Amino acid sequence: MNRRQFLGVTGAALTAGTLLADQPTRRVGLIGCGWYGKCDLFRLIQVAPVEVVSLCDVDQHMLAEAAELVAQRQMSHQKPRLYRDYREMLKEKDLDIVIVGTPDHWHALPTIAALEAGAHVYVQKPISVDVAEGQAMVSAARKYNKVVQVGTQRRSTPHLIEARDRVIREGRLGTIGLVEIYCYYHMRSRENPPDSEPPPHLDYDMWVGPAPWRPYNKLVHPRSWRAFMEFGNGIVGDMCIHMLDMVRWMLGLGWPKRISSSGGILVDRQSKSNITDTQTATFEFDPFPVVWTHRTWGHAPDPEYPWGATIYGEKGTLKASVQRWDFIPRGSTRPTLSGEWLNEGDRYPEDKTEKDLELHVASANRAHQRDFLQAIATGRRPVADIEEGHISTASCILANIALRLGRTLTWDAVKQRIVGDDEANQLLRRPYRSPWVHPGV
Repeated sequence: MNRRQFLGVTGAALTAGTLLADQPTRRVGLIGCGWYGKCDLFRLIQVAPVEVVSLCDVDQHMLAEAAELVAQRQMSHQKPRLYRDYREMLKEKDLDIVIVGTPDHWHALPTIAALEAGAHVYVQKPISVDVAEGQAMVSAARKYNKVVQVGTQRRSTPHLIEARDRVIREGRLGTIGLVEIYCYYHMRSRENPPDSEPPPHLDYDMWVGPAPWRPYNKLVHPRSWRAFMEFGNGIVGDMCIHMLDMVRWMLGLGWPKRISSSGGILVDRQSKSNITDTQTATFEFDPFPVVWTHRTWGHAPDPEYPWGATIYGEKGTLKASVQRWDFIPRGSTRPTLSGEWLNEGDRYPEDKTEKDLELHVASANRAHQRDFLQAIATGRRPVADIEEGHISTASCILANIALRLGRTLTWDAVKQRIVGDDEANQLLRRPYRSPWVHPGV
């Protein structure tokens, strides 16, 4: 960013911060005290007057560590109440905001329960592991008239807002004919450790919850659960959703009309992980297709963009990622416009020492929390409203269903059904493990 653009972004942030400072102190609870749950919570503490009064996790070590860190970070220095079961936490009905930072298979039930208990919710992406869960979450948000912000913070990323405004809205691309989104990170586990007994500090039965049962394995907890389709939607659900949601927001796209996908475990057949190592998905929107590709092996075609989006227009090409953007006009080999992530480390020095913080996304997360709080204060929809999160999440789930069935799916966005395919429609809602009850109709 140049000085003018930087001052514009930081000036807007300071204005928002002033507005938020005038708000009442809001009581906050966190469900899921792992890596990103704490990351979201600490960004919220940085931007608004809040009091974290409740923490919940099924891992007692993780819960205790989070309590110590919260006491250090919040103004009151008070330790929150601690819970092993989110239902007990929500029985208090004294929370203004609940952050759901659990693994993906635990997003739907706590979100709906928090809304029923009268709280606004910040829930991580993807919002659900099946389409029916997402539908139920949207319905609950509307029924209880609460704000639900989804953690697709690309919509609040300063340099991506700049790219949208300076390139797309100013018409520099011309007619767009294709969007490619992709991830070439070697992020899929290659280990094959034996199953074992869960550690005594972890309530593993509660951790699995409504998901299909699989024996405890060190890959499952903490953080490596994304290696298994039982607990998430694979790399499409983890990484594609960010880029798909980003281009939907940048380009004003709604639901895709048709979804197809191919791939599988094509290279690494020895590890315990059951998610694909290679997959392509095509999301057909009315004006143009958006094509996703991931490989967890080999090199990225462009080392500067191992995870991002490339938008092809008749007048030029826009490349965008979580760290930068470049606009290359037609006929040129070099960008004429560029931007980079906003570094607020001097303003928030605690970022520099926070364990596992992705510093380049901290400013985006703070902006996303500000938008969430402003939506609560004004009654408007947030930038990553639950319905937008449902569209992006469900589209990725449909891609996985298309891969599983080996055929293209036609989606009816009004009826929320796959057209003329009873077998595919059966997969919109996966069975819950007893005694948990699925929230979908």
